[in-house]
Amino acid sequence: MLFNSFTFLIFFALVCAAMALTNLPVFSAIPREKRLRVRHIILLLASYVFYGWWNWLCCFLMLGLTLVAHLCALQMGRPWRKAALAAGVAVPLLVLGVFKYYNFFVDSFCAVFGISRAGTLRIILPVGISFYTFQSLSYTIDVSRGKLKAETDFVKTALYVAFFPQLVAGPIVKAGDFLPQLEEDRNISLPNLELGVQYFVFGLFKKVVIADNIASFIDAVHSAPAAYSAGTLLLATYAYFVQLYCDFSGYSDMAVGCAKCLGYELPRNFDIPYISRNVGEFWRRWHISLSTWLTEYLYFPLGGSRRGEGRTYLNLFIIMTVCGLWHGAAWTFVLWGALLGVAQCVYRFAAPLRKKLPKSPLVTVISVFFTYTFICFSAVIFRASSIGEAWRIIVYIFTLHEGSFWGVFGLITVWGAHIAACIRSKKLGVPPTGYYPTVNLNSFTGLLIFFTFVGLTLSLGYTGQSPFIYFQF
Repeated sequence: MLFNSFTFLIFFALVCAAMALTNLPVFSAIPREKRLRVRHIILLLASYVFYGWWNWLCCFLMLGLTLVAHLCALQMGRPWRKAALAAGVAVPLLVLGVFKYYNFFVDSFCAVFGISRAGTLRIILPVGISFYTFQSLSYTIDVSRGKLKAETDFVKTALYVAFFPQLVAGPIVKAGDFLPQLEEDRNISLPNLELGVQYFVFGLFKKVVIADNIASFIDAVHSAPAAYSAGTLLLATYAYFVQLYCDFSGYSDMAVGCAKCLGYELPRNFDIPYISRNVGEFWRRWHISLSTWLTEYLYFPLGGSRRGEGRTYLNLFIIMTVCGLWHGAAWTFVLWGALLGVAQCVYRFAAPLRKKLPKSPLVTVISVFFTYTFICFSAVIFRASSIGEAWRIIVYIFTLHEGSFWGVFGLITVWGAHIAACIRSKKLGVPPTGYYPTVNLNSFTGLLIFFTFVGLTLSLGYTGQSPFIYFQF
């Protein structure tokens, strides 16, 4: 079930209606705890219907991982807590490894040693498995660290793992941020609907108007790169990360909006990543929930920056390579992650040189430009079906294949918005940060702007079926 479908809109309207019913006076006589439990059960059932709409058999997999996390967390106060922690970490990683990486490693092994393929499994990759696996892992680990108490109510644990707005493509939510909300009297309200609907429409516009319309151009270029000029390939290279950003951040905006409508808060996942001045800043602004998860649950346990410069560089390289592998079981993702790991190491190594650079708008613009360019060219590897295809596209660009760099004018258009954001932030005297543009729906002007925006979304939106890019991860 896609957010950008009428099926989901009908589904979400029914969920909201069911939640709103618990606000009726007849429910006021019911004790608070029982009333909250009814709401949690409604959301849990809705979450499994939402996930099962794609493939109902995968619901059993998610339910099993949830049960493992719940039971292991309950054992953290017992003498066998270490065994429970090991099981709570090993089981989700094993499931993720089998469903997502088993065939990849078998095929790679056979290719290296020149033997015929054998032992591969015919399995479907469950949508969103990387996201809810990481959430169940973080819950067990946080309980073992004493950051939160184990939840005794299985319904609450299951709702944390399966909460449908962020279930299949994030943001990755920590149990310490979500479970306390289940103890509060949260539900449908007009203020939350006013903001949540605007968040959703904002994300929908980015997805169906910008990302999906760009996608048709990029898919055509990548399907036959030799047929296009270097300028067109360059434009497609820069445009792809615009597509990726609008597609993924659009989903995140819609997820945050849906949760807000229901009375819940999800973390912001993007913070204008394209105005980043270096790769370090980029990863603090892009897919924030994943970068913070990897930092907290992998980088710090590996030693972080506490064990010398050499170990720090190794840790940076490891977490970025893991980040690449998390995105998909292919060597293109591994290479993409490793390249970003090298970039992180170079960024850290060049710290003394960066301090000597003058602080001026020109230096900032140049830094942002080269950071954006590096990210876009690395995304060629991310997007390509093979390393060979990515290499051909890059070679075609730099050898002026069948044309010139006239496509650079497309870059000027893309960058206009970024420069405008920087100038606006400087005038306001605040660092540029991401935000959700909202209006006052109680005013005529606000309603006019909002419905004009809705009209543009309906008239300019791509009408074909275009699943979110991050559904495959």
